[in-house]
Amino acid sequence: MSFFPIDYGALNARQKEIYNFQKIAARLADYGYHSMWLSDDWQGADFLACHIDGATVLRIQLKARLTLDKKYLGKGLHIAFRDGGRVFVYPHDALLAWVLQRGILNETSAAWQDEGIRHWGRPPTWAAEFLGGYEVKAIEP
Repeated sequence: MSFFPIDYGALNARQKEIYNFQKIAARLADYGYHSMWLSDDWQGADFLACHIDGATVLRIQLKARLTLDKKYLGKGLHIAFRDGGRVFVYPHDALLAWVLQRGILNETSAAWQDEGIRHWGRPPTWAAEFLGGYEVKAIEP
């Protein structure tokens, strides 16, 4: 039997979602988390990451990019996304508070009021300071 890498770009949306979940779950496993995919968005979460300490459970919404969305406010959700080989898992509401405090997002703008969502295909330069504390780094063997 031979194994061949897949072309991520050739995957459909559902296949990409599962691929990204597996990549993020593997990274979290290095830090003592067991991840469980949920069949539906339970309280906004796509999956749960339970730590071996028996007390820590992260409710995680999987995204393809850095995202803020009004529908996630107050739900205690983390957002997980991959940027190339990097993995980030950040608390949604903490990022929103951080960007509002710095004036990066105008909460009174028509776009935020009407659509209630902002996302960035690649993390912008301003996000590096915040995301640095939420990168799940690869552990070298």
